[in-house]
Amino acid sequence: MARKVVAIVGSYRKGGTVDTTVDAVLEGARENGAETVKICLIDRRIEYCRNCRECTQAAGKRRGQCGIADDMQAILREVDSADAVVLGSPVNFFNVTAVFRTFLERLVGCVYWPWGQAAPKPRTKAHARKAVLVASMAAPRMLMPLATGAPRALKMAAECLGAKTVAKLWIGLAAQDAEAKVPERVLRKARKVGAEL
Repeated sequence: MARKVVAIVGSYRKGGTVDTTVDAVLEGARENGAETVKICLIDRRIEYCRNCRECTQAAGKRRGQCGIADDMQAILREVDSADAVVLGSPVNFFNVTAVFRTFLERLVGCVYWPWGQAAPKPRTKAHARKAVLVASMAAPRMLMPLATGAPRALKMAAECLGAKTVAKLWIGLAAQDAEAKVPERVLRKARKVGAEL
């Protein structure tokens, strides 16, 4: 069982479908004794990756250090102290939101990619923590992995953070009205997933 669960939410709307579902996962984890932390990316200052690749140059299993002074290092320290992560984003224009994508691009230090090497290599294949992926979209949920890049982006972020995906909560038809409510069956499942972390 996880002792600490950190959620990273890439939604622009607090109280929306993804935010509410992530809260339910964290509630299930807390009910089973876990400490929980929720990080809303819209509340943090995360600069764009400058593609300098300085963080990818040094060999070793340890994540490379970025030279940008913003909130990213504090977020990563929080994740480093966790046993599990919850990663959530609505689908905007067939993929994760821009704020989640900015976060994902800043995880490039998780690979070793010295100049002259054709492609990056993961620094480690170990997945010491668990991950729950949460995404919502206007279309039916069965289309999530077929018609969007969100599942792949969320899974890639989990892997960069040293986490193995243990559950996926895809929520479809989330744009039926301006104040859409998350179905109770989804919230029950989310609380159960959190409890099992």
